[in-house]
Amino acid sequence: SEIMVNGPKTIFTERRGRIAQSELVFENERELRKVIDRIVARIGRRVDESSPMVDARLPDGSRVNIVIPPLAVQGSSITIRKFSRVPYKVQDLVNFGTLNHDMANFIRACVRSRISMVVSGGTGSGKTTTLNVLSNFIPDTERVVTVEDTAELQLRQRNLVTLEARSANVEGRGAIAIRDLVVNALRMRPDRIVVGECRAAETLDMLQAMNTGHDGSMTTVHANSPKDAINRIETMVIMGGSDLPFQAIREQIVGGITLLVQQARLRDGRRVVTHISEITGINGNQIQLQDICLFDQTGIDEEGNVLGAFRWTGVVPKLLPRLKANGEDFATEVFGQSGLQVIEGQSGRTGGDAAQGATAD
Repeated sequence: SEIMVNGPKTIFTERRGRIAQSELVFENERELRKVIDRIVARIGRRVDESSPMVDARLPDGSRVNIVIPPLAVQGSSITIRKFSRVPYKVQDLVNFGTLNHDMANFIRACVRSRISMVVSGGTGSGKTTTLNVLSNFIPDTERVVTVEDTAELQLRQRNLVTLEARSANVEGRGAIAIRDLVVNALRMRPDRIVVGECRAAETLDMLQAMNTGHDGSMTTVHANSPKDAINRIETMVIMGGSDLPFQAIREQIVGGITLLVQQARLRDGRRVVTHISEITGINGNQIQLQDICLFDQTGIDEEGNVLGAFRWTGVVPKLLPRLKANGEDFATEVFGQSGLQVIEGQSGRTGGDAAQGATAD
């Protein structure tokens, strides 16, 4: 799912969640640059000393990032992230051990009930893959606008508009940022907006969309825990140049976001949903958060596979009445269960096999 070239003599690949060094090498930097030139020529881009970085989408949908000297000190770098040609379904994530059936049913009910949510996690934790699966729970009767830096989502709704940001041309003109696209998306009569990743100023526009009639919108952020995700959202709003006071930003977060789905890449390469958490309100100047479901790591087996189980905390979500009001009658008995599904050995697959479809985000 990943190809990483760290100069002409060092190439790594990721397969089934495991990273290994390849025996293949380039003869020298010149041969590597020839390959880079062929890659960027196919996508209508240029890379040279005046523009030494490129981030783009290849014709097959893969994402490529290129950095050349003098920025790449040890030689030109290429990182290619490949995605499945056939979009994953929720059952695939269950088979991979990313989550279990009850968790999937709960999140499905939340999506169909227009609960706005954020998928958070570290680099390579599978955020985009999970967001893509969750987005496909959106009813086909709704109009969806997706906004991405590099188009990766593979939604299947009929009334769908996909927007992709654009980098500046060789003259430094023509750049269209994600924030511009989010603002424009609000004029396109969307029922929901799905932003591939919030990184900067577009975070405030996304929050405002969630607070102004676009319930059920979704996005991802880089964060190591649900609490960190909230802090990072606050920080990104401030970084965008907003002069809103902290209290107003937190009220926007509480009013716009209800559910946080935290994902992590385990040491065996498996991608797992570690938290499903609910924002319940604000107390003073602190946003209140409660965990609904957790993944408990219990150990590591002799082959290096992570052992663990999903566990409901016993907390009944405050959003449950919203599910019932939208016809999603999710049984409250589920929230009292624990250890619903131990992920080691699912479907008779090893940890490495279980991770093969849970591609990096």
